[in-house]
Amino acid sequence: MSSQADDKAVGPSPPMGATDVKQEQQQQPQQHQPQQEHQPNDSNGKTPHAVGFGLPVSATSSVTEPEKSFGVARIEAITSVMTRFDRFFIFLGIFLVSYAYGLDGTLRYAYQPTATASFSSHSLLSTVNVLRSVIAAAAQPTSAKIADVFGRVELLCVSIFFYVLGTVVETVSHDVDTFSAGAIIYQVGYTMIMLLVQVIIADITSTRARLLFSYAVLTHSTWRWGIGMWCIIYPACAVPLILPLYIVGRRAARRGLLLHHKTPFQTLGWRKGWVDLFWRLDVIGIILLIAMFALILVPLTIAGGFEAQWSRAHVIAPLVVGICVIPFFFWWQTRSPHALVPYWQMKDRGIWGALGIAFFLNFAWYMQGNYLYTVLIVAFDMSIMTATRVTSLYSFTSVIVGFLLGFVVYRVRRLKIFIVIGTCLFLVAFGLLIHYRGGVSGSARAGVIGAEVLLGIAGGMFPYPAQASLQTSLRHEHLAVMTALYLATYNVGSAFGNTISGVFWSQVLPGTLADKLAQFNNDTIATMTYADPFTAVAEYPVGTPERAQIIAAYQHVQRLLCITGICLAVPLVAFSLCMRNPKLNEKQTLAVDQPSDSESVQRV
Repeated sequence: MSSQADDKAVGPSPPMGATDVKQEQQQQPQQHQPQQEHQPNDSNGKTPHAVGFGLPVSATSSVTEPEKSFGVARIEAITSVMTRFDRFFIFLGIFLVSYAYGLDGTLRYAYQPTATASFSSHSLLSTVNVLRSVIAAAAQPTSAKIADVFGRVELLCVSIFFYVLGTVVETVSHDVDTFSAGAIIYQVGYTMIMLLVQVIIADITSTRARLLFSYAVLTHSTWRWGIGMWCIIYPACAVPLILPLYIVGRRAARRGLLLHHKTPFQTLGWRKGWVDLFWRLDVIGIILLIAMFALILVPLTIAGGFEAQWSRAHVIAPLVVGICVIPFFFWWQTRSPHALVPYWQMKDRGIWGALGIAFFLNFAWYMQGNYLYTVLIVAFDMSIMTATRVTSLYSFTSVIVGFLLGFVVYRVRRLKIFIVIGTCLFLVAFGLLIHYRGGVSGSARAGVIGAEVLLGIAGGMFPYPAQASLQTSLRHEHLAVMTALYLATYNVGSAFGNTISGVFWSQVLPGTLADKLAQFNNDTIATMTYADPFTAVAEYPVGTPERAQIIAAYQHVQRLLCITGICLAVPLVAFSLCMRNPKLNEKQTLAVDQPSDSESVQRV
């Protein structure tokens, strides 16, 4: 499972030195203060300047852009001409496309272990997931800015392109490297459509009904066909969403509501437009972000195995470079004209509390979930069908609970109490998972199923409510970027979760297997089980002494993973207690428009 501050000034301006900045700030009269709203990168609320680097300083640009970015102004104009009939078909389109990518994500989660095992690289499953999470974290804010610069429909079309291309590459891959490349390309499209669905819902719903609609849209073959068929299914399901958005957009255009809203390309021309887009997307920040996480986290997942590789250059070199990138990334974010991280929003506990929940949710979840499918087949002796259903329980239960909770929230108009209860249940579920970590008895299987259901109930009570709570305090202009930041933090948590679980798997499991299987004087059993566990369980069924020791090894590792998960669930409860508890209403946002970077909302 699955976020706005738009920088509005368009044109680049000459480079400024520190003296120039000071003089300009002294010379600017009071009536120019509202322009600071368009450059929200300085935590003190001042207009930031790219000192001495020749970067565009939009506040001094000779080009004046409308009060709101093109994408926001366009969707507001479109919303103003929407009928109830239009909204029905848009929500129907959202439901279809969400059902498609949700089902695809569930199946792909089950197929990935089989795919990596078919390349005799099952332990690299965490590496693939880390790369996907890092790319997703970088793609979230980028997608939000593209949606604001070009529009929602355009972003949907771009998502289809990357989604289909990545799926094709995965389907035809013959090694783990090609499969990983396809997974990364697919993740870009997947991230875009996930963000777009949440942003469109927030665009056209009130704070009171937002949670209800957020959950309403979420509710025997080879792995190649299981993944490849989505090249056809997903584009077909996206058409019912594209058509009503396009039709309503044309209606708004015919009424003249879009005449005064132009993209940077229309305002500046193609050459300057691309330059402006380069700075607006913060391409340098994206590159540094990907390098920082990928170079640090990926080596941790590949350094283990039966032969430790910590002393080898392909592990040490990326780690050193990645660590060195960290200060450069934060230094650049203080000077970028359109930073990825909107620091000025982080003073509100309603914001950083939600971001903390997003981070630790997936960080903890992937402790038990990253290799859950493999554990269910090997340590619980479940069939492929049963294991797939159990791994889907979290998503299924969370969607059902969240949808029903939406009706409750619509009546009570509060969110915090449900967020707190949900995080507490999440912690309790990990306690059950520690106890039921493996075994072929009926009670062991019932225990892990019950734990996953409880985890799903908890997941239905706080992730999307936390996102909805964050969105209620934002002005429409800031909605997409902050929603993207929430989802990006969610994916950063996924990256850390995949990394730590991968470290446990690659550092602990090989030695544990070797120790427990040493009595059979056959080193190939441990090696085969680690590289391709699905072949191993077919060769050593339940009842054989080898399988008993394999199950014991998997139980040991899963116990360590779940203990780590329950420790990470504790901060979830703490962050939930920090959230604000505003009363929801029929408005699109609770924020009050003010000529400053800070959002004003009823503090409760």
